Amino acid sequence: MYPELLHIGPLTIYTYGLMMATAFLVCYLILKLEITKRGDNPDIASNIVFWAAIGGILGAKILYLIEYIRDVIEDPVGMIFSGAGLVFHGGLIGGTLAVVLVIRKAKKSVGEYADFIGPVLLIGQGIGRIGCFFAGCCHGVKCDLPWGIVFPYASPPANYPVHPTQLYETIINFSLFFLLVKVIRPKMTRVGMTFAIYLMLAGTERFLLEFIRVNPKVALGLSSAQYTSIALIIVGLIIALFFTKAKNVKLNKKKGRPNNYNSQR
Repeated sequence: MYPELLHIGPLTIYTYGLMMATAFLVCYLILKLEITKRGDNPDIASNIVFWAAIGGILGAKILYLIEYIRDVIEDPVGMIFSGAGLVFHGGLIGGTLAVVLVIRKAKKSVGEYADFIGPVLLIGQGIGRIGCFFAGCCHGVKCDLPWGIVFPYASPPANYPVHPTQLYETIINFSLFFLLVKVIRPKMTRVGMTFAIYLMLAGTERFLLEFIRVNPKVALGLSSAQYTSIALIIVGLIIALFFTKAKNVKLNKKKGRPNNYNSQR
């Protein structure tokens, strides 16, 4: 564990914070590239990332407080203003709501933008999980495999080898990103379908990984993250079945080939 990367006088650089900043920067660069390819103003990328960060942090904190409501009742000030305690699915919900407002204000197609923002979220989450690994949080249950890792100062502490589920999630998320961008998205003919598939894949990945993570179970042997994962899968299915729109492919006269960026609004 290396929660503190370095000290510069009184300033401490935390590994988790550095990786989160890196995640936002990488996501911004990828979004800027995608938006530029569309011929839109690349400044939209900075607005998306900024408000996604605000909405994501608020959403992640709110869901964390809901999960640990008993602790909030006992120590509301400590729980609310603690720097710890962020739940990814809460961040996804809060960030999504904020980004939808940004896209609508810019008068762009929410469906089209969602199709390339969704996969980018996998990159951001994957990088963020590297920060979790160095901080020692979000680890798994006991592991007898050669790559089991000890997190003696984690929360909860693990003085025995456990599954490095943080790195599992990083590898899975990066793999799903390339699957969506290189294999699935080029074959999609309906606006919003790539985002719907992203939700279903992200929900399935987290649901399965929770079985080897150290998280409290809330009902029927499942954690709260597994229930939110089920919700993501259901939302993805609903979007795929009822809200995706067929692309209006127009001929690009200059190049004589279809322009897939022109679609129904």
